[in-house]
Amino acid sequence: MFVMDSGNHRIRKFQYSPNSCDMSSVIRWTELIKLSKDSQLYSQDCDKESYYFESYEIKVSENRYYTIWSDASIDTYGYIYENIFDPLNPTENLLVKNDDGGFNDQFRFEIPLYDDTLYILVITTFHPMRIAEITLHVSKLENDTIKRLTTSVNIRSIYSSELTVNSPKYCRDYKKPNYYYETLEINVMKNGSYVIWSKSEMDTYGYIYKDIFDPLQPFGNSLTQHSGKCNQHQLKFFIDLQKNTKYILVVTTYYPNTTGNFSVFISGESNATINYFHSKYRSCSVGDRCHFYSTTIGLPLDDILRGEIQPKIALANQSPSIQISSALTILMFIGGIINSLFSYLTFKNKDTQQVGCGLYLYVSSLTSLLTICMFLINFWFASFIQINTSTSFTILHAGCIIIEPVLKLFLYCDSWLNASVAIERAVQVLKGAQFNKNKSKRFAQRIIFILPLCIMASLLHEPLHREMSKYETETDRVYLNNTESITKDVFNSEKNKTSIDTIYTSVTNRHVWCVIRYPSSVQTYNTIVLYFHLLIPFFANLFSALYIIFGSARQRSVIQTNQTYKEHVRRQFSEHKQLIISPILLLILSMPRVIISSLPGCIRTSKNLWLYLTSYFFSFTPSILIFVIFVIPSDIYMKSFKNSFTTRRARIYK
Repeated sequence: MFVMDSGNHRIRKFQYSPNSCDMSSVIRWTELIKLSKDSQLYSQDCDKESYYFESYEIKVSENRYYTIWSDASIDTYGYIYENIFDPLNPTENLLVKNDDGGFNDQFRFEIPLYDDTLYILVITTFHPMRIAEITLHVSKLENDTIKRLTTSVNIRSIYSSELTVNSPKYCRDYKKPNYYYETLEINVMKNGSYVIWSKSEMDTYGYIYKDIFDPLQPFGNSLTQHSGKCNQHQLKFFIDLQKNTKYILVVTTYYPNTTGNFSVFISGESNATINYFHSKYRSCSVGDRCHFYSTTIGLPLDDILRGEIQPKIALANQSPSIQISSALTILMFIGGIINSLFSYLTFKNKDTQQVGCGLYLYVSSLTSLLTICMFLINFWFASFIQINTSTSFTILHAGCIIIEPVLKLFLYCDSWLNASVAIERAVQVLKGAQFNKNKSKRFAQRIIFILPLCIMASLLHEPLHREMSKYETETDRVYLNNTESITKDVFNSEKNKTSIDTIYTSVTNRHVWCVIRYPSSVQTYNTIVLYFHLLIPFFANLFSALYIIFGSARQRSVIQTNQTYKEHVRRQFSEHKQLIISPILLLILSMPRVIISSLPGCIRTSKNLWLYLTSYFFSFTPSILIFVIFVIPSDIYMKSFKNSFTTRRARIYK
């Protein structure tokens, strides 16, 4: 049944419940509630006045109408919530509220309740900070349960201190380190529910962490936070704590560069302690945005650019470093496509696949194409997820897990294939006429099959430890008041009340990162794997180039004594320049990446942004220069390319 309530400008819906007419099994449950100075406090209108309250959990055994009402000498107010009641967010899950539904300014509910829903009844007063005795009445069935939830304030520990200009600072708002803070360690003697709050002339902001707090990684180990919302701008937590667990409370301020005195209180069922905790910087910093940190080895692109990209700003209005990086990425992609196409035309010819080198380079022409495609996807993914903050979390999570590991797979395949070419050429010079082409080809086929599997096995730990980390922080408050006068007739007398509904809004910054959390043992393994894939191909190219020049020259100088060793070196360089140029170029292109990855200590990319960007882009140049490195210096390969190119062009214009 629908009823128009014209006085309150609303339509009420009533559901027919046949069993509600059967009152034979209904009993009256009564309890005396004492609202005193030891009762819990909350704000009905969020950051206006405080009210003492009690809360009860109601679980009904049958779907039917129930009557709940109060009896007191003071004006009462009742609220019913579904499933959960959060005193710091009193509008969430609110089902219904009632002020004067009964006589003498008493609340009264006649409401259908259902057995599949948990209800929370909150009893408080119409006027703030009033103490009183209230009798609660509930018409219920025998099997219905009503359980008190709130506990009296029983202060177990108090900690007082001061934030001064000498206090440490950190980046609460992901902008600048302008927030003074102090860290406190909390321990409880018994598992249970506790209330933690502050009193200060400052607007306080609080965070609770488990085990450790790192000012350079404020999103790590975070359990909860409170901005002072609905508590007169003071931090407050209603939280379940476990014994034998260390909790870290970070007391900071809502506004930057604020100092002043504060006190922290903890109330609960058992003893608890609050002590000063000395937080330590345990991470290396990336950028000036303060919140994401990493070490030098394996630094990904999104970490390098994170401090440079401005959220919700079009690419055309981004900083020059982002615009130049975007243009360079597109140019490298176009160059990589051309390189892969030309390399594929060269090495698909069966004549170039008579030895293992040709097979390695044929596969490399394909993996280089995949590498440069993933390189482009990685750059635009890292850029747009930070520009467009509304990107679906599912897309972000999938990209976090997949893109970077797949990019590494193709990049490492390229490096190892190029190193295999250099090693085989050195073996070819070593054996000379005894070099077996068929054996070389069979060995290359096995390597090409096994290599991707081995690289994938070495990278399996990465997707398992990648996750999306959310970090939200409130930076500004807005209050909107909606005042409505209510006039009603009680026992033929008029009484005016003014109801002020405060709409609380805030500016909340949302940051989402793809982070890697390695245990110490996995971190050590990851470092070994990264250096292995970086240094072994590097040294393979280095020693192959040195052996081709100096090793073969020394062998010939022993046999052909009519020439000096230097003359043999020059002659070997002239005869095998196509074998020498390739590993030397690969060596040169790999050096920036090796040098940057080997720098000691922590890094701050914003101070040397172009150094790290150049190193990152340089690491992909071998993938876009296969044609230049291997084909152009070789007369045989150039001839194969020209033949394939001429044949393909003739087919197109035929």
